[in-house]
Amino acid sequence: MITSLTSLKLSHILFLDIETVPLYSSYKQLSPLEQNLWEDKTRYIRQDVSAEDYYERAGIWAEFGKIVCISVGYFLLKNEKRQFRVRSFTGEERNILQEFSHLISQFFNGKQYLLAAHNGREFDFPFIARRMLIHQLPIPNILQLFGKKPWEFAFLDTLDLWKFGDYKHYTSLNLLAYILGVPSPKDDISGAQVRQVYYEEGDIARIAQYCQKDTITVAQILLRMRGEPLLTDEEIYVIETDKN
Repeated sequence: MITSLTSLKLSHILFLDIETVPLYSSYKQLSPLEQNLWEDKTRYIRQDVSAEDYYERAGIWAEFGKIVCISVGYFLLKNEKRQFRVRSFTGEERNILQEFSHLISQFFNGKQYLLAAHNGREFDFPFIARRMLIHQLPIPNILQLFGKKPWEFAFLDTLDLWKFGDYKHYTSLNLLAYILGVPSPKDDISGAQVRQVYYEEGDIARIAQYCQKDTITVAQILLRMRGEPLLTDEEIYVIETDKN
């Protein structure tokens, strides 16, 4: 039984971040039915903004968006020295989800493991599960919530930890990193620019790098909350892939 943050075994945590974009590059590519469904979905949110103009934000909904990158990170103890390994999955969304699921089934498939993200409970974890269901892929047990009590969820959310029970409170990853003295991950693009970089620039490597930085930042924040030294550049190892 986990009684405190410091009792967590770091090697049992898979840190992650996802980047998402609208399913299509423009609203006009939606079928008439999809346009109607989009208008209904966003009617009370977009207020005076037209459904077409609001479509650039479609990436935050699993019904109208897709995952273009999942970055993961995990701790290893190598030669009695701490190491944090990071890798990214990019390409076609179905392949991204399959490779992510394969990683979990091979290395993080057990009750002792946790998934960690910032605002993961509200965004990353359910988005991944929903897109897996849409692609008719099996959902790993670690993401399955049916029949589980809230305290049995295998989720570690740095936003929840920062709330200290104040569930109306929201703090961005960038702000939390700043106030805790963690190097900022937002030194290139922001989440709002991912759609543009993906569809207009086609630079998935830039998106993956951005996603990796957020994953590292989540790990750094948890270390700070545990009262441990932050990772140095020498302790962070990025596993390169041959995907574009």
